[in-house]
Amino acid sequence: MARLVGTFSFLVLGLLVVLLLSSSFLISSDLPRETVVEKYRNDASFFFTLPSGKTAHIRDEGNRDGPAMFLLHGSNASLHSWEPWVGQLGNTYRIISFDLPGHGLTGPVPDNDYSVKAMAHFTREIADIMKLDRIVLAGNSMGGEVALQFALSHPNRTRALVLVSSGGMARKADDEAVGAFRLTSSALLLSLMRYITPRFMIEDTLRAVVADPDNFVTDDMVDRYWEMLRMTGNREASIIRFSNPPSGTKIESRLGEITAPTLILWGAEDRLIKLEYGVRMHAAIFNSQLIGYANIGHLAMEESPEKTAADTRAFLQDIIDP
Repeated sequence: MARLVGTFSFLVLGLLVVLLLSSSFLISSDLPRETVVEKYRNDASFFFTLPSGKTAHIRDEGNRDGPAMFLLHGSNASLHSWEPWVGQLGNTYRIISFDLPGHGLTGPVPDNDYSVKAMAHFTREIADIMKLDRIVLAGNSMGGEVALQFALSHPNRTRALVLVSSGGMARKADDEAVGAFRLTSSALLLSLMRYITPRFMIEDTLRAVVADPDNFVTDDMVDRYWEMLRMTGNREASIIRFSNPPSGTKIESRLGEITAPTLILWGAEDRLIKLEYGVRMHAAIFNSQLIGYANIGHLAMEESPEKTAADTRAFLQDIIDP
């Protein structure tokens, strides 16, 4: 029976591949870097080539005299996902956001290393060029995993952590994937994403990860995710990144080493990384607090920016004297 089911699944997968390849309307062309940069940069954007040779898209906003806070976005997102927090917290904190390697306007990097460790090193390089000795790191999803790796690698430079539906935990094999993330478990389908990333797939994924998609997902948001993914080199970078083995087990086993005060924020309706992982993370990090939000999904900092920013401000006021 198991062999029959496996054969049937293979045939279904093969049929899907044929249908995709024969449907030219699903093919999405690359967009020139200069076109995407011109559309999505703003007056706060600048580009800096780091000592490693990687060029980063960075925004340095908010109160320049305040404590520095780095904002690290999630998988296939960009610094734009933190714009609501810049408005909420910028009067007190120096808010530094940037597109991680293989994402947004930073785009592909010369060494094609899109591992969590490489992204944490990229983050440290930005801290170095800005001459920041100690920083608060806030990260969502993949960005939370990068923040955790930074804290493990550079504990003396980590002032505090704010983790929003963070990666970094070993996931159960039977966890249900949502949206386009279903495709990342198959090497064949993952390779097809180099050419086949239709707009409706991006919209379906965004709608799947939030609690109230009808009042959250907009056409402009879908366009931004879709166009940045299609910027030359970004899809190849995503394929390389998803082809790497997950690093959650290694990071989870070291969470007890983290000494920085840590605030963990999680949407109770998060289908991508369920709240149970936030509970486990809270139990593993000694000096941590956990706040769950009803009727909020994976993007709590965007779905409820006022509440999540207020909770973050209260947390930081207790440990930082601006």
